[in-house]
Amino acid sequence: MAIIEVKNLEKTYVNDGVETPALRGVSFSIELGDFVAIIGPSGSGKSTLLHLLGFLDTPTGGEYRFDGKTINDYSKEEIAKVRNKKMGFIFQTFNLLARTTVLENVKLPLLYSDTPESKWNELSRKAIEAVGLSHRINHESSQLSGGEKQRVAIARALINNPQVIFADEPTGNLDSKSGQIVMDIIQRLSEEQGRTVILITHETYTAEHAEHIFAMRDGKIESSHKINNRHFARDHFEK
Repeated sequence: MAIIEVKNLEKTYVNDGVETPALRGVSFSIELGDFVAIIGPSGSGKSTLLHLLGFLDTPTGGEYRFDGKTINDYSKEEIAKVRNKKMGFIFQTFNLLARTTVLENVKLPLLYSDTPESKWNELSRKAIEAVGLSHRINHESSQLSGGEKQRVAIARALINNPQVIFADEPTGNLDSKSGQIVMDIIQRLSEEQGRTVILITHETYTAEHAEHIFAMRDGKIESSHKINNRHFARDHFEK
């Protein structure tokens, strides 16, 4: 079953009367449980695409269906609920509250959920345990390393048991060792829990964790490949 369907999606930004196309007729579908990497150089349109898929922005053309409904079928209230319940987000900059504990950071999305408050601590502790940070649960996020911060962000993204996890350059601010730990966790979410993962990256070693790669350039998808050998992404990207 396709959780995401995109047909001729377009996005054009207008600034002082100047139009700048960011997406030019993008089409694809993503099934439940897929692990997809969208790879491309800076300015290729991959982050714009993620923003549209995550309901963080609206397209200027084409059609986007999430869970069988187009974005126009959702009210503003429904979009907020979908983003909270069905989508989890991991960003390059972590987006944690600095003087707040790991537990409180992970708990944040539950404030806007229907989950009874009596279950918040239990759910948050389980999510933190899943990323191997139980020993840091009462530390403030400002006391954590970059890799630990990203693992907190992953736990927070999981807290509402989302159907889809959007990861935007999740290793971009990390050293290679921390980045590998983060990618191993994300890969386990796909393989062991059946999560749908959409990864945005310019790093070939990161993209190679995925099952499918969409290679973008100049606002278009140049190619879409199921990964049978791990050298595809590097060979394509270094053309």
